Amino acid sequence: MINNIQEKVSSLNYELDYRVKLRQHVKKLPPLEERDRRILKSLKNEGIYITTITELGFTSTSQMLDAARSLLPSMGTANYNDLVENPPEICIVTDLPEFYNWGKEQRLLNIIENYIGLPIAYHGVHLRKDFANKNQFATLLWHRDIEDRRVLKIMIYLNDVEEKHGPFEYVPSHLTSKYQLNYYRIKYKIKNSGGINDETLNQIIPKSAWKPCPGKAGTVIIADTRRLLHHGTLRTQERSVLFFAYTANPPKQPQLCTHFWDNSYPRPEFYLKSDEVKLGTLPTLGTSK
Repeated sequence: MINNIQEKVSSLNYELDYRVKLRQHVKKLPPLEERDRRILKSLKNEGIYITTITELGFTSTSQMLDAARSLLPSMGTANYNDLVENPPEICIVTDLPEFYNWGKEQRLLNIIENYIGLPIAYHGVHLRKDFANKNQFATLLWHRDIEDRRVLKIMIYLNDVEEKHGPFEYVPSHLTSKYQLNYYRIKYKIKNSGGINDETLNQIIPKSAWKPCPGKAGTVIIADTRRLLHHGTLRTQERSVLFFAYTANPPKQPQLCTHFWDNSYPRPEFYLKSDEVKLGTLPTLGTSK
């Protein structure tokens, strides 16, 4: 009983402190160009914005895409066909400037800071291949990310993604907000099972309301994966994606963010052989400034 009261008081104090910090940081938020204010408006209203890498127009794009194309052939070379569950192959590319520099383009950081409302932490980059699966498990189950109060993930499709490739899919935020009974039903099921399969979610929110996000190579999805109930859909063909991750600095649960730069996943083989690299450390990660 006493422990429960203490936890609730601590949670309330944390919430009040968070609100105070948001108000204090408003005047420090960087200005945005008109085109970027449209992105911010969509993020605030819907929790997601979908564009293309060409429309964003960052100067570092060509170097990043060239680097991705050079690495992808070395991934997914094992035989996955006979397995019931094929986990994704994830490679940490945070340390490579071709990827890291794209994620710290100043226009992008300005948008993210305006959305999160606080100084931001840029945690890093994953290059990822997802394989054919018949059953839902891990991130194929519906879930929310829990690293922080607001978690922005940027996904870049590196191949054309149709239904057969398993596009990112989400439920519109207004259907799962705290003002909806669905919010508590979903929260309870995720807490007890780690994720929700399609059949179960369809009983809470009809499939007709779900929003799959197919797109051509170069499609960019900017999404608050804390706010949006989301998953990767089942696929019959491979999908290649880049993931960039951002939270407030510091995040509420920093221990959940380290897999973008520690040794949780392998780095490119040529990178591991470099005498100039010290693994597990990063150049000036953790802040937008």
